[in-house]
Amino acid sequence: MAKALLGYMSSSDPRVVSQLSAENRRLKQMVIDLEAHVLRLQAENDKLEAAAHGAPLLTLDESMQPV
Repeated sequence: MAKALLGYMSSSDPRVVSQLSAENRRLKQMVIDLEAHVLRLQAENDKLEAAAHGAPLLTLDESMQPV
């Protein structure tokens, strides 16, 4: 994508190339961070789901049971 952006801009100004390269690195790092966050959330969700299935169902105290 960076090559496409650089080709599209068709600018040989080193400042523009440097700025686009820095932005591209920042966006790639953001994607990596977001993917890692999604994996952490999926793992946490799996743990919570396993705990919910392993826990007993909610029950009423015997004094509150119908007669």
